Amino acid sequence: GMKREINPGTVMVPCPVVLLSVDGPDRPNIITLSWAANVCSKPPTMVVGIRPERHSYDLVKNAGEFVLNIPSVEQLEGTVFAGSKSGQDFDKFSECGFTPEPASKIKAPMIRECPINIECKTRQIVPLGAHDLFIAEVVTAHIDESVLDEKGRFDASKTTLFTYLPLNGQY
Repeated sequence: GMKREINPGTVMVPCPVVLLSVDGPDRPNIITLSWAANVCSKPPTMVVGIRPERHSYDLVKNAGEFVLNIPSVEQLEGTVFAGSKSGQDFDKFSECGFTPEPASKIKAPMIRECPINIECKTRQIVPLGAHDLFIAEVVTAHIDESVLDEKGRFDASKTTLFTYLPLNGQY
């Protein structure tokens, strides 16, 4: 069929949805991000893009570490809340009904309700424009036993992960 040229923008679909949890001076915070990706397997490295004006930006920059929590549909409401409200005004853990759980290698808390938690240490921050790119090494990861098969491998059919579509702003 015919193709229509559109303005350059965030067109890659679908995009992952991650809940980044980070420790803060007053309380831990959560920020919903879709600009996130695996970018290297050795050492395991992930990137997230965060706008400098977001409340979490300084928390993440100062902490030098964070957890990327992968939500399932059961956490969709909390995911939308954490992405649309500022941690300056809200304790997102309690507002979203999420339980902070100690990580094993870093100070940032994990979100107990999320089936996958990835502990990361920031290695580099690259300013790109509207967002800064945080390049982070994965130091360890946790996966809920309820989403594993009998051989201990991830079984996607045991959870309901979801994605974000930036073209229309829908989950």
